[in-house]
Amino acid sequence: MTSPAARGNGAASREGAARAGLGPSRRLLDPDERFSEILFGLIMVISITGSLSVATAGRAEVGTMLRAALGCNLAWGLTDAVMYLLSTLILRGRGIVALRAVRDAADPRDAQAVIAQALPPAVGSVLTASDLEAIRRRLVAAPEPPARPPITRDDLLSAAAIGAFVFLSTFPVVIPFVLLDETIRALRMSNAIAIVMLFLLGWAAARHTGSRPWRIGIGMVLIGVGLVAMVTALGG
Repeated sequence: MTSPAARGNGAASREGAARAGLGPSRRLLDPDERFSEILFGLIMVISITGSLSVATAGRAEVGTMLRAALGCNLAWGLTDAVMYLLSTLILRGRGIVALRAVRDAADPRDAQAVIAQALPPAVGSVLTASDLEAIRRRLVAAPEPPARPPITRDDLLSAAAIGAFVFLSTFPVVIPFVLLDETIRALRMSNAIAIVMLFLLGWAAARHTGSRPWRIGIGMVLIGVGLVAMVTALGG
């Protein structure tokens, strides 16, 4: 499932403002969200294909593995989509509560404290009292917030995209088992595809963080292999 830790403070603040209805609209999924969903689905399917015994597996066992991989990632994709909607409601509700606290505060300093607490620390630390007061006045003049946090069309589309990313990440890894009759060759090709996908995920992540693409790509392969080993060892 999506890890909140995968989102940086900047992305989280933009996301929080948009979900709370207090900021401009955003893309359905930020790059780090797409990255984490594909990575999650990829780790799940690799852990399933890795459990296949090439020494004894026949077409029946391969078919069982394919059904398990597709079913697992479909189930987790749906679960992740629902959890995304729940977290959206919670985050948007917190934004509405904070906005009401600012508007209802009898003392402007109390309202400023609420605003400062709602902002990322890196942002709040550089704002002066006059800056916070200007924000307070704009929030007080803003339209009345809704009584309950709504779910919008974009929220539903984002949830659907999350489920799709998790589910569709299954196919590149399992396609060799469909195209090739020899299990060991299919497994080797599947592992090669998974390694390339992990590397490309790391490369893409480096472009958004300003890191070195080659180093992050190789690091992502090592992390992926380690996570798969851990999941397999724990019986996943």
